[in-house]
Amino acid sequence: MRTFSELKRAASAAVSEPFDATMALCGDTATQLLYTAIKGEAALRGLSLRLYESPYGSAERELLVANSPMRQAEAQYVVVYRSVHQLAARHARLDVEAQHQFAERELAFYDELLQDPYFAQRTLIVLNFPTVDDGVWGSFAANVPSSLPNQIRRINYGLQTRAEAHKGFLVCDIDALQAQMGRETLFDEAVYTTTEIEFSLSALPAISARLVDAVAVRSGRFHKVLIADLDNTLWGGIVSEDGIGGLQIGHALGIGRAYAAIQQWVKKLVARGVILCIVSKNDEALAKQAFSTHPDMLLTLDDVAVFVAGWDTKAEGVLRIADILHIGTEQMVFIDDSPFERGMVRTGVPGICVPELPEDPALWVDFLSAQHLFDTAAYSTTDARRVEVYREEAAREATRVQFKGEDDYLASLGMQASVEGLTPLNVSRVAQLTQRSNQFNLRTVRYTEAELQGMAAAPQDYRLLCFSLHDKFGNQGLVSVVVLHRIDDKQVFVDTWLMSCRVLRRGMEHFVANTIVEVASQAGFEQIVAEYIPTKKNAMVANLLPDIGFKPTDCSAAAIPNNEKAHSVDQRVVYTLPISTYRKWSCHIVKGD
Repeated sequence: MRTFSELKRAASAAVSEPFDATMALCGDTATQLLYTAIKGEAALRGLSLRLYESPYGSAERELLVANSPMRQAEAQYVVVYRSVHQLAARHARLDVEAQHQFAERELAFYDELLQDPYFAQRTLIVLNFPTVDDGVWGSFAANVPSSLPNQIRRINYGLQTRAEAHKGFLVCDIDALQAQMGRETLFDEAVYTTTEIEFSLSALPAISARLVDAVAVRSGRFHKVLIADLDNTLWGGIVSEDGIGGLQIGHALGIGRAYAAIQQWVKKLVARGVILCIVSKNDEALAKQAFSTHPDMLLTLDDVAVFVAGWDTKAEGVLRIADILHIGTEQMVFIDDSPFERGMVRTGVPGICVPELPEDPALWVDFLSAQHLFDTAAYSTTDARRVEVYREEAAREATRVQFKGEDDYLASLGMQASVEGLTPLNVSRVAQLTQRSNQFNLRTVRYTEAELQGMAAAPQDYRLLCFSLHDKFGNQGLVSVVVLHRIDDKQVFVDTWLMSCRVLRRGMEHFVANTIVEVASQAGFEQIVAEYIPTKKNAMVANLLPDIGFKPTDCSAAAIPNNEKAHSVDQRVVYTLPISTYRKWSCHIVKGD
């Protein structure tokens, strides 16, 4: 964990435009140190964050009053920080009857924000309240509805239920943070008494990291692959020396409990959609046999997307996995008990996250859990089968070598694509793709579910195309999204064109291009306008538009709608395509139901 001094130094650096994100910090107590910590954390992660801080004592007015300076800042993320000290003071001023209704009255404030159309297009990040035991009722407090601990728990539960109901309402769990680090570390009562700065300097780095996590993942910076070693990492012992029966795993007394705990943690990640891969210096057959025959193994081979075992370096193994999955190494986490192997992978694999595990395996789960390595902005039902999808991809790669040419291989796959609009079943996945896709993404514009639903409700102006793909190996699910935006009666704009990298090199981009032209032509448009906005990660689509027939045009002459959603518009390259000149591309994908 970083120190506040490190964050303070980083916060002093100038923030360069274009901004990756904009945030407003609204607190009912002194927030200047939290403001500094957030700026520093963002800077150290390479996030260009424009941060607005509400003046002291004006947070509630700034949040609720139309045309307040905070609202005029047009922040994408609004942090609502209400002090637990102020909360306790409000509770203490009430009579017992009013204290019974305290939680409902406090939650009404958040309901008012959620009902405000201004916040419907923004992400609210709300700090919940660390439980306070004021000692008034002692151990009987849970039995007394009006007690402060009881009411705080009700408020936190109310915030949780609102988060479940509203995708744009996030809870930064300060109560859990207090349970992890202790109240004495979270707060400095002596400092609060004289400054109204609530959180201690020791706690600010952890709190700011949680807040920046929410922004980073929605800016496409997240981890989705866990690569693990085996010997003395997922199990105790060395399988080639100790044999399968000698491996330590399980809940009996001893170090095997620690390895059972790490497998349990990994199993939950896989169920959530994190992709598990194995890189081990081992005999592959023996290592796989341990998965299928050891009675205490919690993980199975079905949980593993790619299994790399052999005697190459682990850095080479990780790079091989990146090539098979078509996933950037900056989206990968590598865990290994060996400091030497961790150092080799950290040096040999650019951008990969390699946590420096504690020496004692019993501490690993708590350490890794606290890192929030796999934060997410959304969850959809397709996430649950992600490992299966990537295991199928590994099978495709293994099959590819059997064919003399790429064309023969693609023809053998029997690929079929379906095209549909936005539906209640796919809206979460579509939003997730706009927030996560970085490489094959023409403009890298992020959309929330509410924004997408707003477009779908205006068919006179928008057309959303959602592409799914399946072949003889399995169903790839939703892999590409296109948003078309009407400019006028003759022109339509490609607001969004993104695609999952796992379907690269299969002709899917040609199938999508053919569909875009077909849909635009059927709607009566004569010309398609598109643009490429370069980022650090989307160089692979720099030539996509000219390669499929678009021609560069004068940026100033192009009427680009909703350009405020895009970043780096000064670097954009605008293209046009007269529909009459388009020549349909051939590909080995047929349109299915």
